[in-house]
Amino acid sequence: MSFVQAAFGRFKQTVTAYAGDAPLMRAAVSACANVIVADGEVAGAEFEAALKGMLADPILEKGYDSLMLEEELYDAIGRARTRAGRMQNLHFIEAVAERPAEQRQSVFLIAADVADFEGISPSEHWALTEVAAGLGLDRDALLS
Repeated sequence: MSFVQAAFGRFKQTVTAYAGDAPLMRAAVSACANVIVADGEVAGAEFEAALKGMLADPILEKGYDSLMLEEELYDAIGRARTRAGRMQNLHFIEAVAERPAEQRQSVFLIAADVADFEGISPSEHWALTEVAAGLGLDRDALLS
């Protein structure tokens, strides 16, 4: 990749970050929601871990404030309570499958940190497997 292409790519990413990257945000909240609901409990600590993880992402942090992410996460958790809703969340996750690896890995790792808050349960492992598959990533490599 030439220097000009790389510079243009970084500029485009910065502009997108400040404008708000809705597909990336929806993928992150959907991945977190599917993991949070996987074990049947919605713990406040997991919710807070999801928000902190999303706000640590430079693209999401620039494009969305905490209240916007909270609202989107509540909606995604509401969807994740049903099979159809979890599938809709997976569609939001799959929508970023063609993005650069760094962005896809960020979505997965935010969800993994949420799952790992009190240790990753078998149901959370399954949810992470679905998230990784939707993103085209190797779950085990990222968790090691």
